[in-house]
Amino acid sequence: MPEKTSPAVAAIENELRGLGDPEVAAFLARFFKTGPGEYGEGDRFLGIRVPVLRKLARKHQSLDLSDCHELLVSPYHEARLLALLILVLAYDRGDEERRAAIYRLYLDHLAYVNNWDLVDCSAEHIVGRHLENADKTILSELARSRSVWERRIAIMATFRYVKAGSFEETLRIADMLLQDPHDLIHKAVGWMLREVGKRDRAAAEAFLRPRYRRMPRTMLRYAIERYPEELRQRYLRGEVESGSEAAAGASS
Repeated sequence: MPEKTSPAVAAIENELRGLGDPEVAAFLARFFKTGPGEYGEGDRFLGIRVPVLRKLARKHQSLDLSDCHELLVSPYHEARLLALLILVLAYDRGDEERRAAIYRLYLDHLAYVNNWDLVDCSAEHIVGRHLENADKTILSELARSRSVWERRIAIMATFRYVKAGSFEETLRIADMLLQDPHDLIHKAVGWMLREVGKRDRAAAEAFLRPRYRRMPRTMLRYAIERYPEELRQRYLRGEVESGSEAAAGASS
C-alpha cells in the first residue's frame, strides 16, 4: 500500500492487513481472474470477505473524502472495495454538495473501479442515483467506452431506475450494448433485462422479441431465466416471433 498516507488511512490499512487471510487471497485472485490476459490481470488481494468489509465500511463511514481517495487508488482490491462501500454510505447520508463531490470523485477515478464487484456495489448507488433527475448523457458515453468496466457501469447504474419501475434508460443502454464482445457485459445486460421482466414482462418482451436472435447466448439466457419453461425454450430455439413478424401475421 502507499507509503505516504494520512493517519486515518494508515490505521485502516493496518486493520485490513490484520484481517487478511492468504488462503482466501489466493482463492479471490483466481475467482476474479487475475492471471495474465484475464480481465482482472495484476490485481492484488489481502484475503478479506465482503461481509467483513461491509462491517468495516459502517465503522468508517464518516471518513474524509480525501482519505477515501487514498483507499480508492490502492493496489489492493479490498481497499478499493472498502473505499467504494464507504462512498456509497457517505452519498446516502450527504447533502447536495457532498453528493456532487462523491460523484465527481467516482467519475475521476473510474480506472480504479476495475472489476465487476467494484462496479456492482457502487454504480447504481452513486452514478445512477446522482443522475436520477439529471441529464444522463454520461451513461451513453460510458456505454461507448473501450473499458469493459465503464460499459458495465453504464448498464448497472440503471438498476436504480429499474427498482423504481422506470425501464426506458435500462433498455436504451441495453440496446447500445446488445452486441458487446465481452461476456461480463452479456451477463450484466441480461441481468438487467431479467430485472425488467420481473417487474413488467410485457416491457421486457417488447424489447427482446425484435432483438433476441441477435443477442449473445449468455445475455439471452440471463434475460429469460425466470420465464415459464416452455416460453424460455422457444426463445432458445429461436421460435418466438419478433414484433414485426407478429404484426405481419395479424395483417395477412
